[in-house]
Amino acid sequence: MNPEKRIREYAELNFNEVYHCTLNPDGPGVVRIFLVPPLLGDSDDVGASVAIINGQDVIPVNTSWSILLIEFIRAVNRYDGRAVSDQDVEDIQKATCRAVRRVYPFISKKRLRRDIYTIMKTFKQVARGEAVDEPIQYVPLGEYAPFMRAPHRMDLMVSAMATDGRWNCNQKCVHCYAAGQEQAEEPELSTEEWKEIIDKCRKAGVTQITFTGGEPTMRDDLFELIEHGRWFVTRLNTNGIKLTREYCERLHAASLDSVQITFYSHNAVVHDQLVGAHRYADTVAGIENALAAGLNMSVNTPLCTANRNYVETLEFLHNLGVTYVSCSGLITTGNAATAASEQMQLSQEALEQILREAVAYCHAHDMEISFTSPGWVEPGFCSGLGISDPACGACLSNMAVTPGGHVVPCQSWLSGCVLGDMRTDGWKSIWYGEQCKEIRESSAAMDGSCPLRRHANAEEVGA
Repeated sequence: MNPEKRIREYAELNFNEVYHCTLNPDGPGVVRIFLVPPLLGDSDDVGASVAIINGQDVIPVNTSWSILLIEFIRAVNRYDGRAVSDQDVEDIQKATCRAVRRVYPFISKKRLRRDIYTIMKTFKQVARGEAVDEPIQYVPLGEYAPFMRAPHRMDLMVSAMATDGRWNCNQKCVHCYAAGQEQAEEPELSTEEWKEIIDKCRKAGVTQITFTGGEPTMRDDLFELIEHGRWFVTRLNTNGIKLTREYCERLHAASLDSVQITFYSHNAVVHDQLVGAHRYADTVAGIENALAAGLNMSVNTPLCTANRNYVETLEFLHNLGVTYVSCSGLITTGNAATAASEQMQLSQEALEQILREAVAYCHAHDMEISFTSPGWVEPGFCSGLGISDPACGACLSNMAVTPGGHVVPCQSWLSGCVLGDMRTDGWKSIWYGEQCKEIRESSAAMDGSCPLRRHANAEEVGA
């Protein structure tokens, strides 16, 4: 059999699912590898796969390395659930080499072992943010969009903002994007229905799921849902109120990969004003408990005129031991589209000055910071500060499932744009639907705009 035909036959048998393994799951420096094979066309050219490391770094992988990774992942996963000994490592390498040589019979075992070592070393360096020894090329999502079969992240809004006509969150944030939006107030799905949706996300090729809401910790079955999603990179977005020491230990035991806590200000009065409840002490305790439990934790701050002294909040968080932070502008949907919220929006000039000071503080104090709102600052402004430029990922890098199971472009776009029903519609009909494709093409342009941002008053207030 000629080599091209052998490779094609392997691809047709094996390039039909996403492969995943986790290295060092219980120690610091966990590395989650997802290999997403390409969609096969009619030509003999198989095309490049992508490896997604810890849910964020996307690296193109050629055909030979794709086959090597698939067989390595299969060999590693035979030892899932227990520690791997030196002998196990040797057996993993032998099994991988044996399987790969069925496709490439003339490659030496020595070469294959060297390639395995190179791949694993490179992926560990990427996952830990270290300098990479091998020359690799990250692929922009906009270029990879035509080859995608699903978003890399699905936000699962397991908690509704209203249940049976009653408010269903332990805060009433002034800038809540979900409040008042139709799909955010649907009747919530049952535990089993959410498990079925999680399984469908895996089958579709999604590699990361985020439990959000509403407030996801309002659900008593949250630990069970996180446990059910162990295959994925799992994240939790929360206000932190219910994160007691015991709660955080249970999240850790359920193998949650990371938690993001929304925190508005180091000033208790300002924080409580913006969340509409006296919850400052609970949220601060939640941050401390997440750190103490060893959870990978970040803190997000939506910026407005009331908390523009953001550097003081960063100093407060730094003293608590927080390393990872993010901030955003206000997405003008839900409550944030009301006059009261819009009057608190920052102008572009004011926001850019806050970001200059915040990035300078973080770089000086070994903190990592990101700004997540596309369209609020000039294109290239963030990269000029040494951080990533934000871009809309709707129907591209991320999508969302509402409390009632409907698929929407993102967790903020909850009115007027239902793309399908995760319970009853086939994934391909959703992903390749005309509306979803149109939004994906717009996101792939990576022009830094947000289709939900309303510009009214934004340049007049908060200067």
